[in-house]
Amino acid sequence: MSEGIPLIGDRFPEIEVSTTHGPKKLPDDYAGKWLVLFSHPADFTPVCTTEFVAFQKRAGEFSALSCELIGLSIDQVFSHMKWVEWIKDNLDVKITFPIIADDGRVAELLGMIHPGKGNNTVRAVFLVDPQALVRAVLYYPQELGRNMDEVLRMVKAIQIADKQKVGMPANWPTNEIVGGDVIVPPPGDETSAAERRKLYDCFDWWFCHKKLGG
Repeated sequence: MSEGIPLIGDRFPEIEVSTTHGPKKLPDDYAGKWLVLFSHPADFTPVCTTEFVAFQKRAGEFSALSCELIGLSIDQVFSHMKWVEWIKDNLDVKITFPIIADDGRVAELLGMIHPGKGNNTVRAVFLVDPQALVRAVLYYPQELGRNMDEVLRMVKAIQIADKQKVGMPANWPTNEIVGGDVIVPPPGDETSAAERRKLYDCFDWWFCHKKLGG
């Protein structure tokens, strides 16, 4: 693993945490599953509340991808519990995923502390695969709520890329050039470069695409 913040390709660090669902060991308790770990600046704040509702509204879609959600902020467990209770009572949304209660130790380890904002955490997202490897990292500033459809798209796209050994174009599945197609990896030699045009739709030998699953 690299020094400092976990980077793409690193193994997610082993951490024991307290959550609203009891103690957990990361990443071991999520072995064999995908995990989206996300931090928020603080409980009982408006933008964070909209984010938690948005994540919960898509919880079934994440679950269908064998992907678990877990939140985090530098707040105590009872604060998380009261906030979740408030969301249920006032917005009629039951938060079903756990939230890590952090004293700052986990946030420091994962590079989540917002510069110049005291102990507030940035809006970070770590996508961890079933082998406990970090596959993607996102950081948003405190004033900007995340787009949960993009987080969901990220999970879907990386799973497809892994399974089919392809690249995923910008804005997939509605790319401006290839639509819902996926990108064929570049050829390894001149012979395969020449053959690709017979097998795939190509703009050139280095830029070929195909239907998903094709």
